[in-house]
Amino acid sequence: MGIEELLRFARLILRGMWLRRWLGVIVAWVVGVALAGAVFLTPDKYEASARIFVDTDSVLKPLLAGLVVQANTEQQIGMLSRTLISRPNIEKLVRMADLDLGIKSTKDKDALIDDLMKTLKIKGVGRDNLYTIEYRDSNPEKARKVVQSLTTIFIESSLGGKQSDADTAIKFVEEQIKVYQKKLEEAEARLKDFKLKNIELNLDSDKGSTVRISEIGNQLNQARLELREAENSRDAIKREMTGESPVLLPDTPGTESSVSIPEIDGRIESQKRELDAVLKRFTEQHPDVISARRLIKELEEQKRQEIAVRKKAAIANPAAASPNSNPAYQQMKVSLTESEATIASLRVRVAEYESRYKRGVESMKLAPQVEAEFAQLNRDYEIHRKNYNDLVQRREGAGMSESMAAVSGVADFRLIDPPRASSKPVSPDRPLLLPLALLVALAAGLAASFAASQLRPVFFDSHTLRDVTGLPLLGVISMPVTPASQVQARKSRIRIGAALGSLVGFYGLAMLAIFLFLRQA
Repeated sequence: MGIEELLRFARLILRGMWLRRWLGVIVAWVVGVALAGAVFLTPDKYEASARIFVDTDSVLKPLLAGLVVQANTEQQIGMLSRTLISRPNIEKLVRMADLDLGIKSTKDKDALIDDLMKTLKIKGVGRDNLYTIEYRDSNPEKARKVVQSLTTIFIESSLGGKQSDADTAIKFVEEQIKVYQKKLEEAEARLKDFKLKNIELNLDSDKGSTVRISEIGNQLNQARLELREAENSRDAIKREMTGESPVLLPDTPGTESSVSIPEIDGRIESQKRELDAVLKRFTEQHPDVISARRLIKELEEQKRQEIAVRKKAAIANPAAASPNSNPAYQQMKVSLTESEATIASLRVRVAEYESRYKRGVESMKLAPQVEAEFAQLNRDYEIHRKNYNDLVQRREGAGMSESMAAVSGVADFRLIDPPRASSKPVSPDRPLLLPLALLVALAAGLAASFAASQLRPVFFDSHTLRDVTGLPLLGVISMPVTPASQVQARKSRIRIGAALGSLVGFYGLAMLAIFLFLRQA
């Protein structure tokens, strides 16, 4: 479609709307008067507002960093501001502001709560933790009470929410501590039973089974070496004793201490050494000390009796006695006794080490599996112990956090601007709404003319008639333009202009009245 066709189509639409011009004027007047009445009859709205600054910085935060659990206070306050306008809070607000005094039914109360949830506004200003609470109502005092109540709920909700969160966290941690304490006790019991079952492996030692077997082997070799040395020393003493002969003469009374009986003297010396060792650990009244002293006395009495028997034998057979005793032989007898005792002790030690070595070699076959099980048990125990210690530490941190919150508070709420209502109404904005109403009225009139022209179309040229009907057009009869018709058309245009001008003038007078009223106010 070309430009000429578009222009022709536009002219046809305008001519059709011109035919329905009076309908458009009537609709414009009706809509204009209705809108003007709505603008003037809409009650004035007063706005009440309050500004709150939330100071989340505290001196205790950097001091207790790493010791207490510090939540993101800014995020909590922001979430609280977004969820503040909820039905439970609004119901509480209605009671605090005495808005439910004139309510007679639950339906009216629900309608009031829904209206408050739609009209109440809380805004955050950037990252400065500055919040503005706004509410509009036809009664300025009512608007101020609503803002005052919502401000109070905002502050109380933050404090109560934090305390509730802290109590819930501590309660949860306490429950988890009890759970992990039970797990830790069970793990300790399993670890203890496993150690007792495999006590020979010395699992607590940092050394492996191979190292332990090697140490036992070294100790066994050392004991065998000491045993061979003691046996060689004993054999040397026996060879020396072959060249000496024992002689015991009847000594005078009181000389028993100078006479040596190797068998009994060796036992007495051994008991005296044991007595010295016991006295280092216990007192004279200890049963082991008393028993050792009694045994020494018995051995000394046995020695005296043996000496007495030998004296009698020497007296009965003087030829077998020598005028002197042989001290070298007596000393060698004592040394031989001591060597025999040492050899017996070393044999016991060698047997013990051999037994340990055999058991160690047998246990080495099961050592990898036992050590793996021990590592698993130890790992489970360490995990439970670590979790338990962490939970205890977190419980202490949560308690300290609760104490810190009680001392310093979650945040410092400062009321920058207390709740107050505006002295002048903030809505409706009549100076702005009246021109918009006039434009809407004119648009409604144009729309009504256009709709009427489309519902009852009129053909203004032959081309349109031929295109729409599809029938051949035989001819066209034109209406002549006379001076009377021109005068009548001119009067029609004047009337249309006067009607529209009066509508505009009506709105102009309304705007002038509003301007004078606002100026006077």
